[in-house]
Amino acid sequence: MTLSTEKGSPLEHAEKLAQTIMKAHTPMGLPPAGRWHYHQGVFLCGVMKLYELTGNETYFNYVKSYADSLIDEYGNLLFRRDELDAIQAGLILFPLYERTGEKRYVLAAEKLRGLYRTLNRTSEGGFWHKDNYAYQMWLDGLYMGGPFALKYAKLKGEEELVDMVIHQEYLMRKHTKDEKTGLYYHAWDERKVMPWADQKTGCSPEFWARSFGWYVLALADMIEDLPEQHEGRKMWKETLIDMLESVARYQDQDTGLWHQIIDKGTHSDNWLESSGSCLFMYAMAKAMNEGYVSLRYTDHVVKAYQGLIKHKTAETETGDFAINDICIGTSAGFYDYYVGRERSTNDLHGAGAFIMALTELEKLSVFQKA
Repeated sequence: MTLSTEKGSPLEHAEKLAQTIMKAHTPMGLPPAGRWHYHQGVFLCGVMKLYELTGNETYFNYVKSYADSLIDEYGNLLFRRDELDAIQAGLILFPLYERTGEKRYVLAAEKLRGLYRTLNRTSEGGFWHKDNYAYQMWLDGLYMGGPFALKYAKLKGEEELVDMVIHQEYLMRKHTKDEKTGLYYHAWDERKVMPWADQKTGCSPEFWARSFGWYVLALADMIEDLPEQHEGRKMWKETLIDMLESVARYQDQDTGLWHQIIDKGTHSDNWLESSGSCLFMYAMAKAMNEGYVSLRYTDHVVKAYQGLIKHKTAETETGDFAINDICIGTSAGFYDYYVGRERSTNDLHGAGAFIMALTELEKLSVFQKA
């Protein structure tokens, strides 16, 4: 069985979006321009996946140009030293080093690795999301800091980093999982001082799609970076399967997408959000491609892909490609805050998620060309 739309395959759509953004922005011009930042990191991780899938050197060179414009020959670079978000873009350093052997990429990675020693922590050792979010853990923090730590541990043989990531994931699951729905709340405030914090649990009140999406993507990616016989693999696979089961239950039946607030699709002011939908697609496809689950989610990802292309993308006569309805960067808050957030087009949060999702979908047999 083969599947595509009349407009093209997942890979073709991913390349159209990447090329549109690469045409619009130089590597240093990616917004916010001139910064070492996870916005760029998310998009560039997608671009690197395109390189790995196609072998097109243009993609590799674009990622390399971004890194080289911010990292000098001694591995020096400027980044925010009080937040997990600064670490995520470091994921591009590993394939750059593997391909080129340039020492500066390892030196830069060493500097990012140092953040784990200095970031503030909760009483149980969980990383604060940022200094100005005291005693708060956010779901997206697992993706911002987890995959990098495991890849660095593999490169440098630092086993304690593996234990650290295992512990961080455990704390997030312990404090944010809702047993009734199987979904995870966006944020947790240990001291329960934030206006949104539940006075019993400390959790924020809503299940925001993109934050949970980063969590499931992180798990789907991190399992393979644990040592082969590590007992954490079994736990993470079970956790991922449980998460995907929960996510699947809330997929919109008409479009195949997911709402900004996952479990409140019947609310008239809630809306179908692109980036979270892409992250759920990615995690389902990756779990199937790696054999963590059977092909049970094939229909889910096919429906999501078709809905995404039909309802959330547009293409101009000149070939520029756009993905719409991407929530801009968002803090934790109440329902009205989330559904009232601005929607953007080709925001790098959503563009990166779109490209990562579609490169993973391309590997599924249902999308393979005869």
